[in-house]
Amino acid sequence: MKNNNKIADKVLVGITGKTNKDWKEKFKEIEKFKITRTALFLELFKKKQREEIYKALLKSSIKKIPLIHIRNDMSRSELKFLCEKYNNPCLTIHENSFRYLKKWSGYYQNLFLEMNTDNFVSRRTKLRKIGGFCVDLAHFKVAEEKWSEEFEYTIRRRKNPKHFDCNHLSGYSYEKNTDVHSVKNKNEFDYVKTLPRFVFSNVIAIEVYNSIKEQLKFRKYILRILNKKFDK
Repeated sequence: MKNNNKIADKVLVGITGKTNKDWKEKFKEIEKFKITRTALFLELFKKKQREEIYKALLKSSIKKIPLIHIRNDMSRSELKFLCEKYNNPCLTIHENSFRYLKKWSGYYQNLFLEMNTDNFVSRRTKLRKIGGFCVDLAHFKVAEEKWSEEFEYTIRRRKNPKHFDCNHLSGYSYEKNTDVHSVKNKNEFDYVKTLPRFVFSNVIAIEVYNSIKEQLKFRKYILRILNKKFDK
């Protein structure tokens, strides 16, 4: 996080899900709560679903989408539409996305890497080719507890802040050492208190399947944690 001014502007609720019902319900809530800035997680939506989502976006109150989690079957034209319409958002990808980079030519600096939690970093993974990291904060916690390959890959680059431009933020289970995407208790975000400052960026996207109403409640709790952390 480059500075702690207006931390509230950095933390975004997210449009998540897998089914048409999931995204449609979240769009209804977006309108209800008059939200104009949000993150968008397209990873689980197929092409036909995405086409409907794009149409809904154009009719919605949403004006800014600073972070979009894309998937490997997305075309260059989809990236072009999203980058032109929403002012070059962070497009987050996985390690296995590097095999698809060629088709996204011209948008490499918009791409940001979310590390896995399988204790393996593929040889294809070349951070220098893209914009940098999207540190998934729960994944980082999992990796830290394991002291995994992903953890070492990330912390070796900690002194170069340009690598850390965006985050995903889900819940975390200490008992199972895993990320939690259907959060039942706000305390599942308490792990954020333990993370080093260098992993936090100016774009922090909440990635849970909970409703927008619940995300807004979690967001208030997360903001209290972050304000306390960065006021020190």
